[in-house]
Amino acid sequence: MICDGRRHSAAPDTITEISHVHHSRRLAAAHLRTPEVARFVGLSIRTLEKHRIYGTGPRYSKLGGRVVYRVEDLQTWVDAAAKESTSDPGKVVVLPAKRHTPAQLEQARQPRR
Repeated sequence: MICDGRRHSAAPDTITEISHVHHSRRLAAAHLRTPEVARFVGLSIRTLEKHRIYGTGPRYSKLGGRVVYRVEDLQTWVDAAAKESTSDPGKVVVLPAKRHTPAQLEQARQPRR
């Protein structure tokens, strides 16, 4: 599109641009930043930071200096903590965001029977 003698890209013109835009949108939808994750799982940003420090939270990636979470990993983490009643031990133990011994971390990661 041309306005005022300058070219403005209102829409992608080539297959490569279309593919890049589609990939970027898909990547953005599949990954969430910490504030979005806090809203998604109902925890504070600081609690998520502590989970990253202590290794007790959902999987995450660092892209440059940015922390991102895959939606699938968040759903897996939340589902692992699902219980049907107060007496249900659940699939795994989701530990609180605090320091734990390596043995406690390993034990919590083992599926329950």
